[in-house]
Amino acid sequence: MIHDLKGEDNMSTLTGMLFAAVKENSDRLKFITDFMSQEEIDYKGPGNLYNSTAQLLRHITFVDLNWVYRIKGQTIPYDMLEQYGPMIDKNNKLPFMEGVSRDTLISQHQLIMNMLQETCTNLTDADMDIVVTFGHRSEKQASVRWGLWHMADHNRYHQAHINQLRKWFHTHTSDQ
Repeated sequence: MIHDLKGEDNMSTLTGMLFAAVKENSDRLKFITDFMSQEEIDYKGPGNLYNSTAQLLRHITFVDLNWVYRIKGQTIPYDMLEQYGPMIDKNNKLPFMEGVSRDTLISQHQLIMNMLQETCTNLTDADMDIVVTFGHRSEKQASVRWGLWHMADHNRYHQAHINQLRKWFHTHTSDQ
């Protein structure tokens, strides 16, 4: 297999390359969470002090959903906000989550990736210069180009947390 960042045939060059980076990390996320038990998905690290893999998967999905709608220049439908949100709870933490399977969480993320793919097929390289707002209060600005890069980077960033949780989980369960 050759690793590359060549986009889909129906995407402009830059858009396709950035989409390919997001897709590569989405595929890697599927791979590193494959075969995780429900106990491991819900595991919150030593002393229950960290976000679980389930929380991180939902968070990645919600962040990506937000970016897809920013890029489309549309507001997220209320039912999707209800299904995937909120971004943070009243204590400024990722919302509590337990008992949702890895397959459900990955399928939900894949639906967002499908939306992103469809959106990217309609973008030109010039569209990468469009500026959108983001942040908890839409206080920040970024180009669509940066938004796509951020989706890939953000996913990969939390994969490191998931890998650490996996190490802790396997150390913890092998000690018992």
